[in-house]
Parts: sequence; structure tokens; C-alpha cells
Amino acid sequence: MRSSARGVARLLSGAGVAAALLLPAAVPAQAASPSRLLAVDGKKGQELPGIPSAFDPEAEEVACTPASREKAKKQDWSRQRLDLDRLHRHSTGAGVTVALIDTGVDPGAAGLSGRVTAQGTAGDDCVGHGTFLAGLIAGTGGDSPRLAGIAPGAKILALRGTDPRGQASAGLVVEALREATEARADVIAVAVALPRRDAALTRAVAEARRAGAVVVAAATPDPPRSGTDEIPARTYWPAGEPGVLSVADMLPVGARPDNSLPTDGIDLAAPGAGVVSGGPRGDGHYLGGGASTAAAYAAGAAAVVRATHPDDSPDAVTRRLTATAYPADIPQLDAYAAVTTVLGDSAASVGAERAADPVTVRDTSAADRATGRATVFVLLGSAAVLSVLWAGFALSRARARGWRPAAAGAAGKE
Repeated sequence: MRSSARGVARLLSGAGVAAALLLPAAVPAQAASPSRLLAVDGKKGQELPGIPSAFDPEAEEVACTPASREKAKKQDWSRQRLDLDRLHRHSTGAGVTVALIDTGVDPGAAGLSGRVTAQGTAGDDCVGHGTFLAGLIAGTGGDSPRLAGIAPGAKILALRGTDPRGQASAGLVVEALREATEARADVIAVAVALPRRDAALTRAVAEARRAGAVVVAAATPDPPRSGTDEIPARTYWPAGEPGVLSVADMLPVGARPDNSLPTDGIDLAAPGAGVVSGGPRGDGHYLGGGASTAAAYAAGAAAVVRATHPDDSPDAVTRRLTATAYPADIPQLDAYAAVTTVLGDSAASVGAERAADPVTVRDTSAADRATGRATVFVLLGSAAVLSVLWAGFALSRARARGWRPAAAGAAGKE
């Protein structure tokens, strides 16, 4: 009896361990707050300041984002996920110009010096967000080469699509698109997303594509500081324009962050949480995320593809990026595969279909809740099975004793 009890106890203990292992899977995936700890060495976290995408438009006065005093010690997950060390042995994007439409880029920023052309006021980046993204696209990493961007051989044409506080406007984005087209940029990265379609914006995108540019855009604005539960799904622009590569952010597990704005028509997902890059002041590092970060990575990938396949049309570059993406609910960017894969007619047609019929975003919060419910059901079911087994065992032992209590049975044996 004692041996059997010990066996049952071990079973129950095992069920408890299983519950402890399963329950974390039921916790919804969350994007780390930019000021939270970032695990950069796989063992312990290091706190890095967050890079804002915009300042409060209602504040009377704002101060520019200060220089970071912290440096990341090792390569972050996003660069490992994109396998940049191996990619750079094949292409660095040399000879390609990427026009970046955001808050501007500081031409003298660490890792970008000598390779940034800034139009007008675009060289003054008070917010720092555009400089952060430029580092992801074409930064050398400065004295941290393993934190280089995806296309460190490319050049950046900085254009402003926002006011000095980082608030985007259709007029500024249209003007920036036209300047990028006139400059014959090979890739145009639009890091801002507008809630309404504008006829001038549609024409500017079409003109850029006819001029031979690959246009990449953030699928959504970066999420606001307040909750996003009450914000309805909608299409954002210019990501929704025909021929534009719409890019969303993803976590290391491949899912979108819970606070992502809902939308549809997404072509690719790329790293967009816990990403490390530099800023316009000092040589320290910041932590950032959002669809703008993912779009920057995709624009850098387009640059390395254009450098490797210079005869490819913009549509062919887009097809290559989508056809070689890692298959998932939202195809995940694989820059190395995009550069090295030899595409046949079938692969090209798959990419064309994917570009023509974008993937709808799955509601990951509902999936996470379903995972939690499934976990609870599994645990309750396991407990029920154990209860039935224990009841059967107890009944068989009682029958063997002639239904006498255990103590009486022991006395009879003596």
C-alpha cells in the first residue's frame, strides 16, 4: 500500500511539474517595453534606454532624446535571427541607395559617418528615431561591428516625413517620396504609416515605382503608449498602396506583439521588438521596436538583394523577398535566403501570388487565450485520469480484502 501511495504521489508530482512547464506557454506574448531589461548575452539582462518614435504633440516644450550612456555587449536576437554574419559574406548592399522617410538622420552619427545624405532639415534628428532605423539599415556598428545593419555597404538618403516632434503628415511624406524619386533611390523605406489614403500619396508611390524604386512601408504606426484594444482594424498608407511591400513587426517567437495595431494586407514580418541600434548623439545604444523597425530591416534586405541581383526589377526584388520568406501565418523575412536562393519559375510565381494576395494578420491574443484554455483542459483531464486510476486501484485492493478496512485486513493476517 505504501509503495502504491508513493507511486501515485510521484504521478501527481509529475503532473505538477508538467503544469509548471505548460502554464508559461499560456501567457500571452508581450513586446518588451523599450526601457525594460534586454537579454543581450543570453544569461542576464542589460538595461538600455528606449528610442521614442515621436514626442508628445501636446507638450509645451520637449528636449531632444539624450545620448545613451549604455552599450550592448553582444549581438541582439534580431541580427542572429536574420543571420547577418553569414549574409554579409555574400552582400553588404554596396552601391545601393536607400531613401529613409522618418524623423531625419544625423549624418555624423556613429556607424553612419560619411554615408548619409540629408535633404533640408532631415539632417537634424531631435527625436532620434530615424537615425536609429538608419543604423539597422546601413550602419557599420561603429566600434561594435556585430551590431552592424543589414546592408552596411549601402548609402542612406535621409528625408523627413514628420515634423520635428515626429508627427507624420501626408504632405511631408508625399514631398519626401518625390525627392527620393528625383534622386533615383534604389529602395525607399517609409517608416511612418498614415491612417487615411491621399490621392497625392498614391500618385507619388506610383511615380517612385515607375522610376525603378522598391518601396517598403511599415504596415502600421508604432503603437501608442495607451492601450490598443479599442482601435479597430484598418489599412494604413502607403503600406496599402499596390506594389508596396507592407511589413509588420514580430517577436522572437514569430508572433506579433499583443499591443500591435490590427491591420491586414501584410506581406512580410521582420524583427520588431527588443532591437538594438544607435542614435544621433553619442556612441551608446538604444532599444526599439514596432513596424517601423521591421520595415527598416526589410528595406535593408531589399538593398542587399538589389546589390546581388542588379538586373532584377523592383517587382522581382519584392517577389524574391516574399518567395524566400520563412513560411508562417505572416511570412517571415529571410534575407540570407533572398540573396542566395536560385529561384525557378514556380518559386517566382509563388512570390507573385503572395505579393498580389497579402496575408491577413492573425489575432495572436485570441490564439494565446486559446492556448491558455487548452492548457487548463489538459491539466484538468490529466487530473481526472489520475483520479479514475486511483479509484480503480483502491477498489481492486478493497475487493482483495473482502471489503474490510485496511487495518482489519492487516490484523486478520497476523
